[in-house]
Amino acid sequence: MKARLCILGAAVILAACNRSPESSAAATPTAAIPASTAKAEAAHDAPAIAWKQAASDADVDAAFARAKADRKPVFVYWGAKWCPPCNQVKATLFNRMDFIERSRAFVPVYIDGDSPGAQKLGTRFKVRGYPTMLLFNADGVELTRLPGEVDASQYTQVLTLGMNAQRPVKAVLADARAGGTGLTPNDWKLLAFYSWETDEQQVVPKDQSAAVLKQLAQACPADQAETATRLMLKAVAAMADHPQPDAKTREKVVAVLADANAARAHMDVLTNNAADIVKALSVDKSAERAQLVDAFNASLKTLEADTSLSRADRITALAARVDLARLDKGQPTPALQAQVREHSARVDREITDGYERQAVITAAASTLADAGLLDDSDALLKANLGKSHSPYYLMSELAANAKKRGDKTEALHWLQEAFDKSEGPATRLQWGASYVSALVELAPQDEKRIESAVSRLFDEAAAQPNAFYERSARSMQKVGTRLVDWNKSKAHAEPFKRLQAQLDGVCAKLPADDAQRAVCTGLLKPKTA
Repeated sequence: MKARLCILGAAVILAACNRSPESSAAATPTAAIPASTAKAEAAHDAPAIAWKQAASDADVDAAFARAKADRKPVFVYWGAKWCPPCNQVKATLFNRMDFIERSRAFVPVYIDGDSPGAQKLGTRFKVRGYPTMLLFNADGVELTRLPGEVDASQYTQVLTLGMNAQRPVKAVLADARAGGTGLTPNDWKLLAFYSWETDEQQVVPKDQSAAVLKQLAQACPADQAETATRLMLKAVAAMADHPQPDAKTREKVVAVLADANAARAHMDVLTNNAADIVKALSVDKSAERAQLVDAFNASLKTLEADTSLSRADRITALAARVDLARLDKGQPTPALQAQVREHSARVDREITDGYERQAVITAAASTLADAGLLDDSDALLKANLGKSHSPYYLMSELAANAKKRGDKTEALHWLQEAFDKSEGPATRLQWGASYVSALVELAPQDEKRIESAVSRLFDEAAAQPNAFYERSARSMQKVGTRLVDWNKSKAHAEPFKRLQAQLDGVCAKLPADDAQRAVCTGLLKPKTA
């Protein structure tokens, strides 16, 4: 299931982040951030929503204590400055008056993934991808995880649904799987709008999610058609890796696509999962696949033109059309490429909000690249480096484009630039890990550069109190895996030995009873089967 989510190893950041720039390559200067961007950044800290900034367990405990005293739920938002979906949430949800008003009824807690204790808090809350939004009752029990990709106008309704829940979604799910007797319409909606993409196995083991969603879709009462449809679509999307072509389900999907109101109501599932749904319900190059692709394209064109949707949602619909064109090893037509060019140029002209720019321009650049328009993607990204509050994300996309061209030098250049410009402790480890991975993949014989990059990363990890928790831990583990593979034949024994000695010094400074110690000491050990 494709989610609008920033996770370690995900598409733009780390699928592309496998290299590092030549130190001698000329860096593209980053211009000053314009006033419009600075104004947008300030908006998140404006008094509209009374965020409780949490950077430690003590901060979180204080927020929950206040919630218990006031008998209010707790809304936890886990995000990062650079993350496009996070910026989309800021641009379209957190500034909405209905959400702001609703926030008076709960204690809003904001955890920036780069705050000092954030990654340890990530372990506490069992969150991984940015953004993740959780809702707790006044007693600190997690009620539900809220989807970040639903239409902003729909979000407050979903939030209210969660706040009014009498039981945690886990308990509701157990009853639904046991037959569903006694579940209310709101109980079923709670399941349909649960953020399965950020569940992190809190409700269902990952390998069971597709089967569970299918079970729910089949069990949902017939008189709750919209809820049942959403569950059905999510179930089908989750089955892309294990297709189950089914004529009856395919007909249901086509019917949803043909109904403008239904397609609009389930826009987020359809646009984010179009190719997955098609793959789950049809065989390669079959007549059924062609019929389903045609139905999707017609619906996606309508959504793309729907000005009641955000720019991010509309370009996601266009990106879905590109994904569909590439199925069965196909390619976008010149007409579709022209539409991608025009759409990308238009949003670049129109956007004035810094948050929205980070969300939409990165999506536009990715869509251009997927459409085979690498030069256009590069031009858009370079034109926006000085307008972005997190240009290193755009640099990672430039690196991805260079790799697609087979230009290792350019790919390495942009990844080193991205690492050099990245900000925040967890973010720097993440971008540094991508840089190291790139060096090992694209320049494995350059021992000096690889050792220098890894040594720099180990130094940064040593200076951080939570370098071996959650996302930061996974970044460091990625580095360790790459280095172990790099030295598998002992061809790089000397630099590997020096790096192991440096890492031993980092690990030795961690308390023996700290869970980070085991993560650290295991980084450069070969993985056993």
